[in-house]
Amino acid sequence: MRLIIILITTIALLFFCKCSRSAVIDLSDVETPTGTQESAVRDLIIRTIGEDASKSFVIHVDKTMPSRSFQIKKIEASTLSIVGSDGVAAAKGFHHYLKYYLHKHIDWTNTKVELQLPTQLPNATIFSKSASNFIYYQNVCTWSYSFAWWTFSNWRRHIDWMAMMGVTLTLAPIQEHIWHEIYVEMGLTKDEIDDHFAGAAFQAWQRMGNIRGWGGPIPHSYRRMQKILQQRILKAERDLGMRVALSAFAGHVPVAMTRIFPNNTFTPVERWNHFPDKYCCGLFLDPSDPLFNQIAVKFLNKTIETYGSDNIYFCDPFNEIQPRFANAEYMNATAFHIHESMRLVDNSAVWLLQGWMFVKNIFWTDELIKAFLLAVPLGKMLVLDLQSEQFPQYERTHSFHGQPFIWCMLHNFGGTLGMHGSVDIVNTQIRLARDVVTTSMVGVGITAEGINQNYAMYELALERGWMKDDFDLNNWFDVYADVRYGIRETRMRSAWQLLRQSVYSYKGLLKIRGKYSIARRPSTNLSPWVWYNTSNVYIAWAQMISVIGNTTIPLYNLPFVSHDLVDITRQFLQITFDQLYINLMVAYTSKNMEKYVFIADKMLEALQDLETTLATNMDFSLSRWLEAAKNLGRTPVEKQLYEMNARNQITAWGPNGQILDYATKQWSGVVIDYYRPRWALFLQMLQKKSRA
Repeated sequence: MRLIIILITTIALLFFCKCSRSAVIDLSDVETPTGTQESAVRDLIIRTIGEDASKSFVIHVDKTMPSRSFQIKKIEASTLSIVGSDGVAAAKGFHHYLKYYLHKHIDWTNTKVELQLPTQLPNATIFSKSASNFIYYQNVCTWSYSFAWWTFSNWRRHIDWMAMMGVTLTLAPIQEHIWHEIYVEMGLTKDEIDDHFAGAAFQAWQRMGNIRGWGGPIPHSYRRMQKILQQRILKAERDLGMRVALSAFAGHVPVAMTRIFPNNTFTPVERWNHFPDKYCCGLFLDPSDPLFNQIAVKFLNKTIETYGSDNIYFCDPFNEIQPRFANAEYMNATAFHIHESMRLVDNSAVWLLQGWMFVKNIFWTDELIKAFLLAVPLGKMLVLDLQSEQFPQYERTHSFHGQPFIWCMLHNFGGTLGMHGSVDIVNTQIRLARDVVTTSMVGVGITAEGINQNYAMYELALERGWMKDDFDLNNWFDVYADVRYGIRETRMRSAWQLLRQSVYSYKGLLKIRGKYSIARRPSTNLSPWVWYNTSNVYIAWAQMISVIGNTTIPLYNLPFVSHDLVDITRQFLQITFDQLYINLMVAYTSKNMEKYVFIADKMLEALQDLETTLATNMDFSLSRWLEAAKNLGRTPVEKQLYEMNARNQITAWGPNGQILDYATKQWSGVVIDYYRPRWALFLQMLQKKSRA
């Protein structure tokens, strides 16, 4: 009998292994024509290196190749063939040759390369297949922290970068124009709708039900403009062969819905981050209520009519929100009805779910997680394990109970600045997650809340997601330094190795949220900490300075050099300020006022030095953020509204500082007009208090 039980258990485990590996995501119903993808990649190459140089690259998309693969082959002295299984794979192959053979660099927004091709192109015969079915990029919050004021010209460059990095799956969250139509059809008044929609810089959290109305109302012109923008973004992404997840109905609705539907099952959402009643506590419509399907089907039909479909949809019913009931039956029914509402419109619907709700949340027991995940057929849900580099959930959830998932590096919160990262963890844990016997991992992604910081971490993660084996990190960072600066310089290589061994060596569980003393509200209770030898940063900084002063940098690479020099100087001053603060507190508590005054002056000098340094590069400028916001406005009133949104997000984050400094920015303009005055006031008050 015991032997039979063992055999049955073994068979069950084997079956689970097979199920978890075979529960693949099938998005094959929608396919961009081969010719369209080839043309899109050719246009990308022209935008990147110019029309003349682009003639040396022959692009072909061959769907008979293994999925997610490219082949590079030199066919003539000055002609190279790049064949990809899809447009993204071909663009990835082009970037591989650009970086590793022509030694040219691109990043988030700098994708135009000055290139003089040699008569004889470097030889290359390469076949490369991605180890990931999906390379994913974006976080719902990125659309507010980084993309809020972008126009299509910003997106055009960024989509080119995405393709060259191998990104195959992304998000399209713009939806307010559709909801406005639906709310009007359902009988809501203009005031009721205006009270619901959050402002342009806060829409991510209104969409997830965390807040309502703050920063609004949003003008009709903005809704229309955003609709057109998303249509253009989607066309550009799909032309390259990317798949895009559209928004679906998660259950969050305006509070005024109870006026129209008094007998349906609505639950007030719990207060989020102490937001006042006016801006919090919207309603959650129970997915088992018949009204849920009516709204969900109408919304998804309009969404597909407006944007087309790739059979994948995202929604997050419980993002930093506690569900109404802590029982498995409720969780199972909730997930089932949400997915079922998608399936009623699209029988091939896949639900893309952020796994953030499970992270460090004791509400979500193993029983509740399992009930929620398994309410959806295996392979019809794709989970983003949002911060796998620090708090992986695939381990505690038994690989999400067989639902396919993507290993994601979150890394950044709020778009804050500050050098940090976990290169060793990213390098090794992707492989270890793939190698788990029962893994349901199908891809790798980057899910930063804000971009335009620590670029090396993201290039590393995306390249690592494509590759099967771990990188030699010494070699990877040497190549990164060579290509980024356009020279092979021992001191630049050494600087990056020192950074790798210090700021990018984090392996702990403490949260890194950009909360450095220099950018925090002053207090006597701050606790600055670092996990690395700060002298490594000082030495790296000195090495970069010595190179810049004595070496000719190619003109094309100067923007990268300028950015990094400002950034490492900013890091140097950030560390210095932390240490000054520690010394200040020692002087204050020991009542050594002479020393206190001396250190206080040095702190204000450091802030002035930081402002001066940041002002030398527009990448670190408040004015760029504010001007982009105001430029979206068509009237003085709209410009004022968008500027308020832009300023509030990076400071008070709420009507009364509800999430103060969460999205703070070490930018020129912020330092001189925000950080320095409040530190000066604090230091003065503390000195008066001590004397009293």
